Amino acid sequence: MLALFNGKFLEWLRKAKTCGSVLNNQSIKMIDWLLKIRSEDFQVLFAAQVTLGGLFLSKVVETVKQVVKPILAKHSFYLFDVAFVKEKGGWYLRVYIDKDGGVTIDDCVLVSDELGEKLDEMEPDPIPQAYFLEVSSPGAERPLRNDEELRQAVGEYVNLSLYKNLNGNKSFEGTLKSVTEDQVVLENDQWGKHPTVAIPRDLIAKARLAIKF
Repeated sequence: MLALFNGKFLEWLRKAKTCGSVLNNQSIKMIDWLLKIRSEDFQVLFAAQVTLGGLFLSKVVETVKQVVKPILAKHSFYLFDVAFVKEKGGWYLRVYIDKDGGVTIDDCVLVSDELGEKLDEMEPDPIPQAYFLEVSSPGAERPLRNDEELRQAVGEYVNLSLYKNLNGNKSFEGTLKSVTEDQVVLENDQWGKHPTVAIPRDLIAKARLAIKF
C-alpha cells in the first residue's frame, strides 16, 4: 500500500504539475509541497490517518453506547453491542439489543426511533456523515463473549468449540447446566448413558447460543 502510495502517487503528481495550464497557483503550490515530502514522511502521514480514523470510530461507538443505555434501561432492555462500519453503499450504525425472552421487531423499532431522535438533537453532531441506523437482536446464535454472558446462558442450548479434543471431540452442543470458575457442564439426551459432560474452562475457545433441531 505504501509503495503504491509513494511511487504511483508521486508519479501522478509530477505529471499533473506539467499540466499547469489547467491548475491554479494554489494547486501548483500544493503539488510542490507534496513532491518535497520524503518517503518516510508519507508513511507517518498515512499512519496518522489510519490512527485518527480508528479513534473516530471508537468515539462514535462509545458515544452511542452512552446515549442508548438509558433508553434501553427505561424499557428493561440491555445492550449487547454497537458497531459503526463502512460497507458498500455507505456507513452503518448497528445497535444490538436484547431482553429476557428476546426482543421483537416492535422493540427494535421503538429503540431505533428514540435513539435516532436523541442523536439528531446532539450538538455537535457525533456522526457528521450520512449513515443508516439499524437496531436488531444479536441473533439466535449470538456469541457468549465473557464469563457474565456465559453464566446468564445457564439453561440455554449452547455450542462450545475447544482448543483441543476432549473425549475425541473438539465441539459440543447441549443444554448449559452449570458454570464455575474451572468448568462448565453440558447435558444432551442424545449422548446415551452419559448425558452430561464437564468441560474445563481453559479448553473453551469459543462459546455461542445454538439452535436445537
